[in-house]
Amino acid sequence: MSAPVPVCYSDIGKFASDLLGKDYPIGTIKLESKSTAPNGVSFTLLGQKDLKSGGINGEFKSKYSYPKKGFTFTGSWTTYNNLNAQVELDNNLAKGLKLDLTSSLSLSRGSRNVKGGVIFKQPGFHTKLYVDVLKGPEFQGDVVIGHEGFLIGGEAVYDVSDGKVTRYGVSTGFTAPEYNITLKATNSMATYELLYYHRVHSDIEAGVKAKWDTTLNDNSVNMEIGTKYFLDRNTFIKAKIDNFGRLGLGYTQALRPGVKISIGGSFETSKLSENVHRVGVSFNLES
Repeated sequence: MSAPVPVCYSDIGKFASDLLGKDYPIGTIKLESKSTAPNGVSFTLLGQKDLKSGGINGEFKSKYSYPKKGFTFTGSWTTYNNLNAQVELDNNLAKGLKLDLTSSLSLSRGSRNVKGGVIFKQPGFHTKLYVDVLKGPEFQGDVVIGHEGFLIGGEAVYDVSDGKVTRYGVSTGFTAPEYNITLKATNSMATYELLYYHRVHSDIEAGVKAKWDTTLNDNSVNMEIGTKYFLDRNTFIKAKIDNFGRLGLGYTQALRPGVKISIGGSFETSKLSENVHRVGVSFNLES
């Protein structure tokens, strides 16, 4: 049996990152609606209001796929008057090879961006190489090698105009069916992060994140721990707390097929009597 294709570099440690970061709609009211037309074209409408500033922003996205040819086109338009387009060609020229072209245009600022990339996946190997045509140009690449649960990867960004590597990092980890652990060194080896995820039981998940930034004046390590508990197959609660005493609470429930609501809050346990706490809610509709 051949080795599985490892995750991409940015997804190393994703289980712990999602456990501690997702399903906490703090400080916002968010609505996301997804629908698919009979011809396979999908539409996504996203709206979000910041409860502190009162600002509202939104995005309309459409996606068309032609699986026989491995072709996918995605376009979006935001309330900031940004136009985005992405063309993907997967497993067409060669098995495991994906071509990606992304462009964006800000009509309000007059700025634009064009990126082209190549993604290649094989058993035990996953690599990406992108070039930012209008910036630098700048090349960004990463690679991940996996073997029997062990992962090791690295990334680098090279600026052609300056003729130097502007950013680099490495990650390593081990993944098992019920737990995984990841160690990352990012920001040109200036920031270190340890991520641990454990499925304690079919209904309980737990995770820890420890981060040390050497660019800061103090040598303290920031730590965050969290857990997720399934009340039933349609409902779960989440809780997390960090070394600053910030407590995060989240509640997510599928009201019916295609309708989900999430409620979240962030509370400063050292300032319970002060007006520094934040709450939020998110609605997800899918048909």
